[in-house]
Amino acid sequence: MSTDTVASVAPPKGKPKWLRVKLPTGKKYTQLRGLVDKYDLHTICTSGSCPNMGECWGEGTATFMILGNVCTRSCGFCGVKTGRPSTVDWAEPEKVARSIKIMGIKHAVITSVDRDDLKDMGSIIWAETVKAIRRMNPNTTLETLIPDFQGIERHLDRIVAVAPEVISHNMETVKRLTREVRIQAKYDRSLEVLDYLKRSGANRTKSGIMLGLGELEEEVIETMEDLRRAKVDVVTIGQYLQPSKKHLPVKEFIRPEQFKKYEEIGLKLGFRHVESGALVRSSYKAHKHID
Repeated sequence: MSTDTVASVAPPKGKPKWLRVKLPTGKKYTQLRGLVDKYDLHTICTSGSCPNMGECWGEGTATFMILGNVCTRSCGFCGVKTGRPSTVDWAEPEKVARSIKIMGIKHAVITSVDRDDLKDMGSIIWAETVKAIRRMNPNTTLETLIPDFQGIERHLDRIVAVAPEVISHNMETVKRLTREVRIQAKYDRSLEVLDYLKRSGANRTKSGIMLGLGELEEEVIETMEDLRRAKVDVVTIGQYLQPSKKHLPVKEFIRPEQFKKYEEIGLKLGFRHVESGALVRSSYKAHKHID
């Protein structure tokens, strides 16, 4: 991606060859797929048709979403349904923990929709889910990919207190595009959340951004620099793909060499891990990020 890319560039036609995905295969994948189907288990890997599902499952990693499948926010990039969420299922922590046990997951990533409708923003269920997983799966390591909880510290404190190995919160895009891409979120607030988590004792913090929404190269580098100032340890950088015609269009398909360049820049900035590539998603190679 050149530094003179502008947001008004015409949308590209057709996906490039580097975005073609092979169907997941392998003994471990087949085994886990069978368990998911048999027990009607819910993972983001399957519901989101993640391109890395076979690779992650083969390494014993899977992602689970809690607090329902309806979000209170309407981000322009996200395929999750927006509306009035259902009531909280207080049995959900045990259900997620049981799913992880059945699948024999070594490293679990937990994420959720935004629940701005709840007084605690869903943070209590978050904490109870981590506790339930710890009780039922004492050898499973955890990453919690959390919302911003509107930056309210007492809600963030609940996540820090249960001590997942990694606490992640995604920036999603560069500062200039945040209002268009994330709508109800704020760039500076997300940075403050990540900074607060680290200062409050989080073992390892992580964030991710998508490319191809009209950002400039210098804006991507600026975002990485901002994340390092917040002492973030791990960053993921991937290609945005439009979930439907109702969502923001792809402005550009970023070439592999540009992703490689961002990886090299990120490592020079001091990130412990940089996952940068067209098919990279938030939980890609997540099990390695606890090392």
